[in-house]
Formats: sequence, C-alpha cells, structure tokens
Amino acid sequence: MSDTPTFAVSPEKNRWLRERMKALNIREEDIVERFIRSSGRGGQKVNKASSCVYIKHLPTGIEIKCMKDRSQSINRFLARRELIKRIEESLGIERKEISAIKKRKAKARKRAEKKYRKGEDEEGVTGETRVL
Repeated sequence: MSDTPTFAVSPEKNRWLRERMKALNIREEDIVERFIRSSGRGGQKVNKASSCVYIKHLPTGIEIKCMKDRSQSINRFLARRELIKRIEESLGIERKEISAIKKRKAKARKRAEKKYRKGEDEEGVTGETRVL
C-alpha cells in the first residue's frame, strides 16, 4: 500500500492526491501534522472535536491551516491539496486548467479586438470628419 493515508473523499481524488504528491516528491514523513479545535459554525461537533488541521512541510517550510469542513479527514485532504498548489506555484508549474483558461481569454480578447478594429474602419469611411 501507499504511505499516503486515504481520506473521506472519492477514490479518484485520493488517487490524484497520491500521484501529485509523488510527482512533486512530497513525502508524508516530511509533513508535520497537528489537529486543533476549530472555531465558528458547527455547534457542539466543532467545539468538542479537533477538526482543524495544521500541516507544515519541513523541506519548504510551507504552513497550512485548514478548517473549511467539519470533518477532520476532509480537512486533511484539503490541506494537502493546498500544499500541492503552493509548491507548484513556488516551482512555477502552471496547472492545465489555468493555462486552458488563459488560452480561452486570449482568444476572446483577440476576437473582441478584431471586432472593434473592424468597427473603427467602418466609422472612418462613413464620413465622420476628424480635425487634425
């Protein structure tokens, strides 16, 4: 079995997490993990259980505190996902989704520029006088 624990998320997400951690050479031994009592909404469940997760990646010194969900297991997954994101950013790795969005925006911007350039050419022909 893998040294990465299984979290209360879908098997696909667990597999994705293991693959990304392996690709970025993030080992469980390099992560210090502590559990803290959360604050805020959640009532008695949050006040009694330590569902807030604090992790620190020793080689990079990146610290993450996650208390987005009432479940400790889900917060552990989310904290590791955030760690992966921050390490990728520090290494300058651009994720596929981000690059796809940038490509779509560039294409839309290009189309808009072409559209408005075409409109400017037509206005010049219609007889507007410009004072120089």
